[in-house]
Amino acid sequence: MSGADGNELLPESAGSWMFSYPPSKPARLIPPIVLAYIGDAIYEVAIRQYLISKTNLRPNQLHRSATGLVSAKAQSRIVGALEEMLTEEERDVVRQGRNAKSGTIPKNADVLEYRHATAFESLIGYLYYTGQFERMQELIDTGIKFIEQQPKKK
Repeated sequence: MSGADGNELLPESAGSWMFSYPPSKPARLIPPIVLAYIGDAIYEVAIRQYLISKTNLRPNQLHRSATGLVSAKAQSRIVGALEEMLTEEERDVVRQGRNAKSGTIPKNADVLEYRHATAFESLIGYLYYTGQFERMQELIDTGIKFIEQQPKKK
């Protein structure tokens, strides 16, 4: 579908975001680093909601649990675990996110983990901005289950 100026219009479902601030252009035209920027925030909210849905977690426990799910290391492992269930379009978004130059140096992860985490966040941002909320939720849920099943380090 094209607008009067020939630009592709945003999908009809795109008005369903949490806030009424749509992106300035279609998701496929947003740089991967920018998709990762919003994807990071959306994933963080999802993890916080997930943790608050569980019982008996005190603030310190919430923070520690969240860190275990949102760290670059965890996100890197999640994107690897999701690889087989991604569509070609999603794989392309992940590839672009992984190859994007962020201009920052990771503090608590190696460069490869950081790039894979950026790829995961780009995918979440892309799904969010294309209105694919059920798919986004499915991938986040799968990622949470994957990380929760991993042996805990002592």
